[in-house]
Amino acid sequence: MLARMRLLSVNVGRPRSITWRGREIRSAIWKEPVAGRRPVRRLNVDGDAQADLVGHGGEHRAVFVYQRQSYRYWEAQLERTFTELGQFGENFTVEGMADADVCVGDRYAIGSARFEVTQPRVTCFKVGIRLDEPRMPALLTGHGRPGFYLRVTEEGEVGASDEIVKIADGPERLSVERVSALLYTPDHDPETLRRALRIDALSEGWKESFRRLLEQAESGRAGNSGLTDVREPPAWPGFRPFRVAEVIRETADVRSLRLEPQDGERLAAHRPGQFVALRVRGDDDRALTRSYSLSAPADGSRLRVSVKREGRASAALHDRVRPGDVLDVGAPRGAFTLDPAGERPVVLISAGIGVTPVHAMLAALAMARSARPITWIHVARSGGEHALAGETRALLAKLPTARSHVFFTRPALEDRAGIDFDTPGRPDAAALAALDVSRDGEAYLCGPARFMDDVRDALLWLGLAPAQIHTEAFGAARAVGAPAPHPPADPPATGHAVAFARSSLTVPYDDRWRSLLELAEACDVPVDWSCRTGVCHRCETGLVAGVVRYDPEPLDRPPAGSVLLCCARPEGDVALDA
Repeated sequence: MLARMRLLSVNVGRPRSITWRGREIRSAIWKEPVAGRRPVRRLNVDGDAQADLVGHGGEHRAVFVYQRQSYRYWEAQLERTFTELGQFGENFTVEGMADADVCVGDRYAIGSARFEVTQPRVTCFKVGIRLDEPRMPALLTGHGRPGFYLRVTEEGEVGASDEIVKIADGPERLSVERVSALLYTPDHDPETLRRALRIDALSEGWKESFRRLLEQAESGRAGNSGLTDVREPPAWPGFRPFRVAEVIRETADVRSLRLEPQDGERLAAHRPGQFVALRVRGDDDRALTRSYSLSAPADGSRLRVSVKREGRASAALHDRVRPGDVLDVGAPRGAFTLDPAGERPVVLISAGIGVTPVHAMLAALAMARSARPITWIHVARSGGEHALAGETRALLAKLPTARSHVFFTRPALEDRAGIDFDTPGRPDAAALAALDVSRDGEAYLCGPARFMDDVRDALLWLGLAPAQIHTEAFGAARAVGAPAPHPPADPPATGHAVAFARSSLTVPYDDRWRSLLELAEACDVPVDWSCRTGVCHRCETGLVAGVVRYDPEPLDRPPAGSVLLCCARPEGDVALDA
């Protein structure tokens, strides 16, 4: 029999700024009990607010509930005493309503208001700050005590000591604890996922995660697609030796390298638009790891990269690498890919050396003899810097449905309008509108960040949806105004080498950093994260080479070829797709 259910405390809080590890963050996780009765509205309790409306708040997350029994549980586990209520960031501290008993879709009456259970809590690092226990996000989920959110189905007033009365059972009878485990642990049982998807009350974000997990479970893929994109595992682990079969001068500052596996084995097909990590020796003989887009589609025997001279690694590839040399090559990776067998119109837009991945897409479409409408738009400074120009024209000639428009920003005297290029300048919204860019197609953009931002805005203005626009940045994508990746302050002299391939940075690791995430932050390498304890998978990153150990152990390990930066430390030299 369920214990008597009672509202012990109503807690509210407004966003506040706090300093954490030298940075300012805003959070409303500091909740304080309030006296008397409080109105509960559709979006929150009066006097309460949320700082992060992506992860918290909204109609399906109007009220967060946590149990007094869980307070007692954590007091025993952590060997400490919680003297105040609201410390887990909850709006309602309750007696009863355990996560193992309450089911998503259950309905309750509290005071004069009515509520429906919508989802378990999604924990983030801020609960660890609030409780001065960094492991807390992983502990809450791993121990099956996350707490849950309520939707307000009937506004009213509530107050401490109100009785909590269940007025309806949710369908499928899936508890909060079970629903949370279904997403965050390896137990992605297909039938239970189907049951969860039949619960109308479950918030749409969780339903979308479960749809992706169900598709993954039915296909047998590894990983957790409910939390992050699950990609095909790399064709080989770590680096593999490739012989340089040919070096081709494309322009004064662009060289193409054709690479074939030293062992002579055939290569698994890669997707057009993917990239590889190369490891090359710099002028000081130190290993440099960099990522370069593949500029040709798969042919089973060779890979091709086209590299612009603009750094130490590219200079080494230009000046020191000759046919017959051997380079270490990571397996093709990346989600910026095109399916040549699709049917929707395709818009390929690039600038400078950003031509390489979209050129591979164009070649793949030509190989497939695609009948899709194709628009090719490229921006170069001049004909002397128009890499792969002749090859591109030959490919376009094989595609009767393709049309091309080339912009030169600084045409040379010998560049012929209407032959070498079409228009001086850069494409803006008006130019794209004049080109009658398809609003029903898929657009693929690659080039400098400012260029992609401008073109993306123009495409949105023309009516394309955000999901129709795919981008690939040079190096690691950074926010506007963010500093470029750099070695950490006072870098250690020794330690396992950590190569951030996209960021063109290799630095030693030591124990001042508790994880690869902390090292990345010290170097201003742009990485995403939320929980910092191996729960949410926001920091999942490609592991090109090397071995890591986890502390804490993640609830659901990433697939082979990936790593959770927030709880991983290198066991030797590692190379990351970051």
